[in-house]
Amino acid sequence: MTVVAGVDGCKAGWIAALALAERPDAPVIRVVPRFADLLAGETVPDLIAVDMPIGLPDRVIGSGRGPEQAVRALLGDRQSSVFAIPARCAVEARDYREACALALAHSEPPRKVSKQGFHLFPKIREIDALLRAEAEWRERVFEVHPELAFRTMKSEPLTHPKKIKSVVNPLGMAERQVLLQEAGLTAETVRARPPRGAAADDLLDALAALIVARHIAAGRGRPFPDRPGRDSHGLPIAIWTFSSAPQPAQDRAMSERPVTRPMIEEAAARIAGHARVTPVMRLGAGALESQGDISLKLECLQHAGSFKTRGAFNNLLSLTVPAAGVSAASGGNHGAAVAYAAMKRGVKATIFVPEISPAAKIEAIRRFGAEVVVGGAQYDDAQTACDRFVAETGALKIHPFAAKETITGQGTLGREWALQEPDLDTVLVAVGGGGLISGIASWFAGSKVKVVGVEPEGSRALQAAFDAKGPVEVKVDSVAADSLGARNVGQLVYDVCKDVVDHIALVSDTAITQAQAALWRDFRLAVEPGGAAAFGALTSGAYTPAKDERLGVLVCGANVDLAKLAAIAG
Repeated sequence: MTVVAGVDGCKAGWIAALALAERPDAPVIRVVPRFADLLAGETVPDLIAVDMPIGLPDRVIGSGRGPEQAVRALLGDRQSSVFAIPARCAVEARDYREACALALAHSEPPRKVSKQGFHLFPKIREIDALLRAEAEWRERVFEVHPELAFRTMKSEPLTHPKKIKSVVNPLGMAERQVLLQEAGLTAETVRARPPRGAAADDLLDALAALIVARHIAAGRGRPFPDRPGRDSHGLPIAIWTFSSAPQPAQDRAMSERPVTRPMIEEAAARIAGHARVTPVMRLGAGALESQGDISLKLECLQHAGSFKTRGAFNNLLSLTVPAAGVSAASGGNHGAAVAYAAMKRGVKATIFVPEISPAAKIEAIRRFGAEVVVGGAQYDDAQTACDRFVAETGALKIHPFAAKETITGQGTLGREWALQEPDLDTVLVAVGGGGLISGIASWFAGSKVKVVGVEPEGSRALQAAFDAKGPVEVKVDSVAADSLGARNVGQLVYDVCKDVVDHIALVSDTAITQAQAALWRDFRLAVEPGGAAAFGALTSGAYTPAKDERLGVLVCGANVDLAKLAAIAG
């Protein structure tokens, strides 16, 4: 049984209405001092709808975040109830004058903070900190707005305001109580005295959020915008309501996946003409002394030398790019892809790389016109420097794997592969941070195609996550560390992969370099270590295809140091 909760802020902290999604008519009402208290105890909700902004922009263009602008048009005279949330740096300010100054500096046109909005900031920060620390809750906590919920229940803007000059309006309260009863709540519930520390209108708003939570759990949720964005920390940016029409069971199951085929279809249409359709090389039955029927998917021929161009373009074409442009931390390939996509879109790019990045990859980033900043010794240092830059400038951060826009973009490779090779039984896919295999596995989910990940023995973040039943930190020591060297795949990648990736094949550094040599010697493909890893799983026996198994092997990265390749190939 699914427990859902509708939550609103109140004087004493938070008021929550909790109920079974299947029986929301008589909820339990609680007031707790901290939002995190709702996630502890005997009854922890599976899904929460809360009247509080989630996902903070680094810069505001226009009259607030995209969801706020989209929702206001539906509310008639209630439009003013949707506050314009300022940039993250303003929300994090503790002083009102400082918040106003920061909001002015990070908005176009310049906009201060209202006193009413400023009083919400502690609660916004409370949820923001929790969701940034607990990634699993990002897909279980949904931002809602009570006036939008009531408007959805009525199918038109409401007649009466809830308050007039901060005083409760009896006509407005009565109108909303009737709508809640029509939505399935009892008269006793909607007319009950609220618990101490909460007002009567707080209770109605929590009940309205409960109605939305029930619909989201049933697959009838409707976000504004209809494709939620993400802030620079990966938090979703959308205000949710619901549609009265239920989804078919099959569509509902798909919608429960973090990345779905319809999302990948949309991404494919979005990046068409920007990313290349890369070829397949058929090697045939018995190739490479195997019993399988082998083909190679040559994504190494993609713009900027890797599959990451797909995710980069999907981010730039999905999200609003601020005046400060885009930024990324990268061992090389992701940075080159973001730089290339930014160049083609006429957008400024600032890429942070660690000292271990190969010179060939740094040169590629610069060749595409991006500013390159060495952000420390290791990738994590570069990511920290990138995050600091994003916070200071308002640039859009494009994450290499822990973002749905990135994973969905990489999923277009799976779609393209299936169109080129419709009879595949298995695909071998190299794994670093996991964005690529997440996208490909999302496309093949529910099909007969088995998705097998390939990781270096010295860099096995996804295998470690599978073993631990959740993402964990690993040590990285591999010849392919610059592209397959993630220390932690993160919650989103784990959630996508745990049920749809068949298993992980581990390959030695020797197998990888031997695969590089073979790809050059036999096919004249200059491929970097990470790009050759999946081929190395086949040639080393880490993965052995069955007789007549139609096996697709992904060759995915071409940003190789040619001098090193020459030494390897002899």
